[in-house]
Amino acid sequence: MKQIGAGAVAAGGFITLLKTIPTIISSFKDSLGSLKEKGATGEVPRTEKDLSFKYVIIGSIVLILLMALLPQLPGESILNKLLVGLLVVIFGAFFVTVSSRIVGLIGSSNNPISGMTIATIMGTCLIFIAVGWTGKIYEPMALVVGGMICIAAANAGATSQDLKTGYIVGATPRNQQIALFVGAIVSSLVIGWTVHYLDTPTKAMMDQGITHAIGSPTYAAPQATLMATLIKGILGGDLDWQFVLVGVFIAITLELCGVKSLSFAVGAYLPLSTTLPIFIGGAIRGLVDWKQKRSGVQLSAEEEELGKGNLFATGLVAGGAVAGVIVAILSVNDGISATLAKVSAHEGLERALGAGGYQLLGVLFFAAMGYMLYRIGRQKQVSIDKL
Repeated sequence: MKQIGAGAVAAGGFITLLKTIPTIISSFKDSLGSLKEKGATGEVPRTEKDLSFKYVIIGSIVLILLMALLPQLPGESILNKLLVGLLVVIFGAFFVTVSSRIVGLIGSSNNPISGMTIATIMGTCLIFIAVGWTGKIYEPMALVVGGMICIAAANAGATSQDLKTGYIVGATPRNQQIALFVGAIVSSLVIGWTVHYLDTPTKAMMDQGITHAIGSPTYAAPQATLMATLIKGILGGDLDWQFVLVGVFIAITLELCGVKSLSFAVGAYLPLSTTLPIFIGGAIRGLVDWKQKRSGVQLSAEEEELGKGNLFATGLVAGGAVAGVIVAILSVNDGISATLAKVSAHEGLERALGAGGYQLLGVLFFAAMGYMLYRIGRQKQVSIDKL
């Protein structure tokens, strides 16, 4: 099933990118046109002052050199690492443009970052095969390219939103870009430490021979497993293409039926424990919309975004992310885990209710949260004029 899901996700990503080819072409034309216009005109209004394009060129060269010289990055030689750095800059130039353009025109929810990452990984692996680089030693190198493009595309989408907001309120793009640059550096240090800390196995894991927490049953990371499956399969030559092609044709069939194949493919690949809550949330949203239509309520796009249900759901997403990080950090530390186990009511509730009753209690709490979301979604929307 994973091979089928991997093929469907890969095909869905490529189809999504194919749909954005006109956007890619127009974006590059607009970018080149804006550079010519800025070079031809003298005084530039404050609200249109950007950082010079030379910083992009210098930054790209510095990035390639850093990737070639840093010993922490995988690679047999400097030449290997130079090619990896060059691929990062080339793929980044395309996918950063696509990401920022799509987010600016449509929104973050339509940004196909997964598709871009998968396309980058597969393209990198095929280039490696073309130059004769096959085997396990090159797998981490392909992952470095895919990981950096994933981060770049995500940052590009966020930057596009920030600059669009700044344009509306009259900000200076140059100052925003400097602030975003500082924020990216600081956040990368914090995120790097967090990921390294979460990857530390507990004593129980080490007793089982687990050396990395991320990828273990505790932190399964199914999308990361998908990337690893594609890289190992292509570079190792042992990818089961018959199942991958089944997934590819499923994605093509869905597109012909008018269904977004990438969303369906990701849902087919991810475990049910991940996708079922998303489905239930979507069903609640659909029920609220259906009730509003029956009541004759017609809302604009702005009013829907500012609806109490949307705002509450946004809080749930943010709260779930923060709570997940907190629980993960607490669970990594053996001392904290032992202290929390002493005050935990888990064993007492399980003895009192039984294993089935204990699980039923969790289902009841989840159902209560879903009902709360439905009730809040049905409440009167926030008026834009009052904001």
